[in-house]
Amino acid sequence: MKSEEAPRWASALDKVVVYAQGALCSRLARGTVPSGGRVLVTGLPRSLDAGSVRARVVGDSGAQVTEVRVEVSAEPTGPGPSDGLRQTMKQVHDACAAARGRRDRLLQRIKEMTDLHPVPPARKREDPHRRTPAEAWLTLADFVDERLTGLHDRLAAQEEELLRLEHDLAIAEDRWNRSSTDTPSAQLQTTVCAALSLDGTGEVQLEIEYAVPGAVWVPAYRLSYRQGDGSGALVLRASVAQRTGEDWTGVRIALATADLKRRTEVPRLRSLRIGRRQPAPEPAGWREPPAGLADLFTPYDAAGPRQTPTALPVAVGSAPPPATGAPVPPPPVPLPPAAPAYGGPPPAPAAPGGLEAMPVFAQADAMPAFAPAERPRPGRPPRGSAPAAAPAARRAAPSGPLPPAPAAGPPQPSGAELDYAALVLNGPDEPAGRRGRLFPSAAFDPVAVEHRRRAEAVAALPLPGHAARPRASAGSFDHRYDAVARADIPSDGTWHTVTVTEIPVGLRTEYVCVPSVEQRVYQTLVLSNATDQALLAGPVEVGVDDDFVLTAALPTLAPGGVRRMGLGPAEGIQVTRRTSLQESTAGLRNNITVLDHGVHVELANRLTRPVTVEVREQVPVTSEADVRIEERADWAVPPDDEGPDHLGPGTRVWRVDLPAGATAARHGGYEIRIPAAKALVGGNRRS
Repeated sequence: MKSEEAPRWASALDKVVVYAQGALCSRLARGTVPSGGRVLVTGLPRSLDAGSVRARVVGDSGAQVTEVRVEVSAEPTGPGPSDGLRQTMKQVHDACAAARGRRDRLLQRIKEMTDLHPVPPARKREDPHRRTPAEAWLTLADFVDERLTGLHDRLAAQEEELLRLEHDLAIAEDRWNRSSTDTPSAQLQTTVCAALSLDGTGEVQLEIEYAVPGAVWVPAYRLSYRQGDGSGALVLRASVAQRTGEDWTGVRIALATADLKRRTEVPRLRSLRIGRRQPAPEPAGWREPPAGLADLFTPYDAAGPRQTPTALPVAVGSAPPPATGAPVPPPPVPLPPAAPAYGGPPPAPAAPGGLEAMPVFAQADAMPAFAPAERPRPGRPPRGSAPAAAPAARRAAPSGPLPPAPAAGPPQPSGAELDYAALVLNGPDEPAGRRGRLFPSAAFDPVAVEHRRRAEAVAALPLPGHAARPRASAGSFDHRYDAVARADIPSDGTWHTVTVTEIPVGLRTEYVCVPSVEQRVYQTLVLSNATDQALLAGPVEVGVDDDFVLTAALPTLAPGGVRRMGLGPAEGIQVTRRTSLQESTAGLRNNITVLDHGVHVELANRLTRPVTVEVREQVPVTSEADVRIEERADWAVPPDDEGPDHLGPGTRVWRVDLPAGATAARHGGYEIRIPAAKALVGGNRRS
């Protein structure tokens, strides 16, 4: 059964997995298997990757898919939703062009009127001086001034109208660019179908899976909790943008941090055998070329060249064209470059006329056969070429060393050459080294390339605030998030927010201040992730007691991890820091200078609830043997999770519990003992 006669099954998009860049879509189709077993599943987008199409039978119907191919067809369409936007944009564009033309004509008339000035007649040498007609000069000046006034008024109105039309044109173009790409943008609609061959009978349900570019996502969150609670609700959301050419309406959305284009082929490990050498196995699908292939087109060559209706171009410096009535030889057909079908050195350039045999497929018993390349020998034409062409090949053969022979052993055809349905049998008009042989189809679809290029442009969208790419924040792990409900995402290339799921997190509120740097207290949230799902970096909207506080940046939180997130200054808590310095001497001969530093910190809680404030101070450290630092305070060293790599080796911490409306003070200090003959860098008397 031909593909045109195969029944068409409509499909509906059911599931989409959005990766770091690109998406994997799944469509469902249902129908009864025809007698020929061949059906066409419609609804696929134009930007899909043809090599990623997969199909399978859902359920236990007993049928199975034996072949899947992509077919593209075109048919005229009627007016659609995009025709109105296109017509509006065209009308506004024409009106803007007409207004710009009127503006330019006014500018030209103003220039002509400005250049209008009186020119006195030329005076001869013997002519006496003439009186200047001042009245005529003034009349001309009044005329020019009156005309310029009117022209400038019309120009101002025209400029205002042009600005308005340009604004309308910008709006129309923006609406056109933001419109969905699911509807065709021309009067010709391109339909992409999946041609399936089924083995079985009865009613079946098919699932078609394919990859498309032009889809990106970044995580976003919404955190809500109440004061005093040790847990909160973190809602995972995603900002998704797609321009794949099809609207995702009512689909199940899943988000993955993996790279869709990453290669996942399992490497083949070749065994090493010790013993007698064995011949290499022949590749599957390979046969020797049939005998007599060179004589297949002998009658066609004996009939002579075909008459061409168009004149042949004559190259500069070549021989003159033959006289009228003389036979015109056909132009030499260049041999297109063909990739070698097996591992080894690339084939040598083809001789003029395309007489060199290339490693290609040949047809025998409806199975592809592979012919290895051989070097042309002196006085003998290559195998598969016409005998009459041998003298021409010898005359045109370039001088120099012969190309190296191909590698010994059976040929190794590539995957494209083993794709039997994609092979094309070359006709008699092809060069002698290609006609009658099977080659992989080198069809190039510029329309599909343009659709994919437009789809991939969505990766250049500016990110929302505090957002980060999944591959940049995921680190060395990949994770997948499944949305709890279906969602709608149009193919307009803009960000759309999708709610994925709710993740329980543990949290506690802490207040931190570093009064030696800034006398201000900051509120922080310590988040702990006890689930098996990682939380990627992204913006989080924080709400406390049903009130929105701010939008902060959530760091990447691995399963079981604990991170601190800042919420900004806490205006209800004040901190004050005062320092003192006393310098004295010690030792038997006063040979030691003692620098006594005192630190006094006062805290005041103006909130209506008790809080715990962490006050951080810095104690100097030294690596000199004759310098000693002695601390006298009740501060403590920070815990290991906030150790020297994060806070520095000299960091000390006070943890102060403040009831509502209470104040507290902390005193501390340290002594620096240095030799009397030395001094600190920058001076000893420092606070």
